Amino acid sequence: MDKKRVVVTGLGMITPLGIGVEDSWNSLIAGRPGIRRITHFDSSNFPTQIAGEVEGFNPEDYIEPKDIKKMDRFIHFAIAAAKMAINDSGLKITDSNAEKVGVVVGSGIGGLHAIEHYHSVFLEKGPRRISPFFIPMLVINLASGQISIKIGAKGPNSAVATACATGSHSIGDAYKIIQRGDADAMIAGGTEAVITPLGIGGFNAMKTLSTRNDEPEKASRPFDIDRDGFVMGEGAGIVILESLESAMDRGAKIYAEIVGYGMTADAYHITAPAPGGEGAARCMKITLKDGSVNPSEVDYINAHGTSTKYGDEIETNAIKTVFGEHAYKVAISSTKSMIGHLLGAAGGVEAVIVILSIYNDIIPPTINLDKPDPKCDLDYVPYKSRRMTVNYALSNSFGFGGTNACLLFKKFGV
Repeated sequence: MDKKRVVVTGLGMITPLGIGVEDSWNSLIAGRPGIRRITHFDSSNFPTQIAGEVEGFNPEDYIEPKDIKKMDRFIHFAIAAAKMAINDSGLKITDSNAEKVGVVVGSGIGGLHAIEHYHSVFLEKGPRRISPFFIPMLVINLASGQISIKIGAKGPNSAVATACATGSHSIGDAYKIIQRGDADAMIAGGTEAVITPLGIGGFNAMKTLSTRNDEPEKASRPFDIDRDGFVMGEGAGIVILESLESAMDRGAKIYAEIVGYGMTADAYHITAPAPGGEGAARCMKITLKDGSVNPSEVDYINAHGTSTKYGDEIETNAIKTVFGEHAYKVAISSTKSMIGHLLGAAGGVEAVIVILSIYNDIIPPTINLDKPDPKCDLDYVPYKSRRMTVNYALSNSFGFGGTNACLLFKKFGV
């Protein structure tokens, strides 16, 4: 059976830079950071007091008021971004197509807000005061579940939980579902909202977060010699994937085509990447092979680029392994320098960014790259966005447990 071609017809994004694709994209292209002092809770006694918080988000704009209290913040983000993407795509879900429209939206951690809140309720008031909605608030698959309920999508429904690779795995899995003919359209991506005392405290205990509290906007500095850890962000990134046939039949706008997906494991360590980026390199190679694309054809890589010492160095090594001399010619940037690391939402948001880079022929920069690490010596598009033709672009996502995911997109019609 011939594999179906799969295209992107809708985008939805909520980030520390804004509610919606346009606000986030314009800020990214302008090189504006969205990192601030934490306001969600009193962080004064934490080593890290900064994060990329989503400001001005009103769940009532997307969800019935009576349902809001039944959901954690990560589900609010997922539903909002999914509705944005569906509206953007013009996709209408009806009785005739509902069984061929599915959802794969994941999260790295899930409902940490709900867990912390109801643990306090339990300790203070006892088990009878725990909400009957507590479990549906926190489990990861309720992001996909609530989206499908709200919009009536009856096709394949699943949820991915692969740490920082979640969003990319979700989109990749959805791509394969359409490619093999099990759905005509999929809503896919990632969502996360864990800027909480336990979230920040847990990552602080691992010593993975930046403590540059006096300069929040300069704290996330991928590939810079003075990087001291990642900055946590929150939000969601959702795409509408459709078979080319479905998109053409209804005259949909096509942003890009997805042509490659790879996934590997380091089988090495629970948090550290494999030496030399061996697992990441294999993942990129598999993705390029899946898309029948030569390394020399790739114009842009949205790097995982978290701003951790070993992560950035090892990803650089992996890119060199895969791309050889072309590694020094391909444009690379880490948009985490502006929005922080959205954990399970990172791959979803970064896929939206890559798709927009292809569609608009412009690459967002890596900011705060004041003193490049000598071991990170590639073209990271420092400071300013770059206008250039982008025909093929790769998005990298690597997660705890040694899980790796890569997505390859191309300009439609190329």
